[in-house]
Amino acid sequence: MSQHEDVVRLRHMLDHALEVAEMVQGKTRSDLDKDRQLNLAIVRLLEIVGEAASSVSNKTRHLHPSIPWQEISGLRNRLVHGYHAVDFDIVWEIVQRDLPKLIADLLVMLRAHNISV
Repeated sequence: MSQHEDVVRLRHMLDHALEVAEMVQGKTRSDLDKDRQLNLAIVRLLEIVGEAASSVSNKTRHLHPSIPWQEISGLRNRLVHGYHAVDFDIVWEIVQRDLPKLIADLLVMLRAHNISV
């Protein structure tokens, strides 16, 4: 995989993570249960973040060990293949606790590649 392709995948991760962050602003955990569209949108966007993460080259992954690549890809797999047993308390915790750090790390990575964000 080329560096350009990695940058594209990193950008996909950032864009979709930012979209989730925007969607949950002002929302509560109970909103995730009450608002089916919000629920579906967050799950789908996290799937995309995970799919993009799984497509990033091993070289780039090794250069950025602060990103939990396996966990992000694993979340995608769990959401897709275990759709019938998704724990939305865990999804909410990921969105609230882990997503802001991921966004910050991706911003640093992309800026290091001189990509405007």
